[in-house]
Amino acid sequence: MNDWISSFVFFFAVIDPVGTLPVFIAVTSRHAEWQRRRIAFIAVAVATGILLFFLLAGQYLLEAIGVPLSAFQVAGGIVLFLFALTMIFGEGKPEQEMGIVQSGHETAIFPLAVPSIASPGAMLAAVVLTDNHRFDPIHQFHTATAMFSVLAIVLLLLLSANRIHRWIGDTGASIVSRVMGLILASVATTNVLLGLQQFFMV
Repeated sequence: MNDWISSFVFFFAVIDPVGTLPVFIAVTSRHAEWQRRRIAFIAVAVATGILLFFLLAGQYLLEAIGVPLSAFQVAGGIVLFLFALTMIFGEGKPEQEMGIVQSGHETAIFPLAVPSIASPGAMLAAVVLTDNHRFDPIHQFHTATAMFSVLAIVLLLLLSANRIHRWIGDTGASIVSRVMGLILASVATTNVLLGLQQFFMV
């Protein structure tokens, strides 16, 4: 159960469902209610497909090109840490991706599915948390269910986006994004240390 909670928190931090709300609202501001619901379903479905690909085939792809997972874990941890720093000290996720929206790329695929939901951090997490050398199939199944649970939360939040955004506002979404950044920084540091340990033990 603790492993499932850990995976859930990790995916929640890297996907940041609350931070996606302002992006979704901006993308769908001129659409009818039925169109907003359709965009939400498409965005989450595409993001789920991308993350599922990395969850199932990410490690095999790395091994095919000769990259050990420990090296990927260290690199991923560094990238996640830098990403977390931007969440904490720089522009939060809503501000960054709102800029993408305002540049004219207003589709369900970009920036909603990628990089808002299926973020680089989420792709890295899907690979690292299902390492065949460290985790058995039961643990990997729990990781998958944790990921799907977060994606289900994303969909529910997007379908209720207008009501939630009126309640927390842009400031609230930015605060949540920064808290998730702090959690992500801690997880990223742990990944780097575990990757180094695994590399030098081989």
